[in-house]
Amino acid sequence: MRAGYALDGDDGCIADARHYAAAFLSKARAEHHLTVSERTRDLTALVVSELVTNACKYAPGPVLMELRLSTGSVDIVVWDSDPTIPAARTADPGRIGQHGMEIVRAVTEELFIEQEPVGKRITARIALTDTSSPA
Repeated sequence: MRAGYALDGDDGCIADARHYAAAFLSKARAEHHLTVSERTRDLTALVVSELVTNACKYAPGPVLMELRLSTGSVDIVVWDSDPTIPAARTADPGRIGQHGMEIVRAVTEELFIEQEPVGKRITARIALTDTSSPA
């Protein structure tokens, strides 16, 4: 299962992207009977928010988001027109903001960043079920 969305980069596009992701995961549960944990839904919303926010903030023009589902994971793919590869900054509890890539790296199973002929494509993979061990 996969779905693509063109986001115009306006003020409401981040909320739209989260809405699309939630609807996509709900459809996966309803139509394909896949188990999607609450943690997966929350992390997907978080990663979508961070990646789309960065794309809207740093890249002119539209943002493309694709969601792909396999039996074990959801891939969140975000393309924007800025070719600059984002880097997670070193941890600094005193820094306000600019923690997006740190967060995305911390909560995803895999993260791929590819330069494209125009812009870049970031793919973040999240497990559908909670595989973390209880604390």
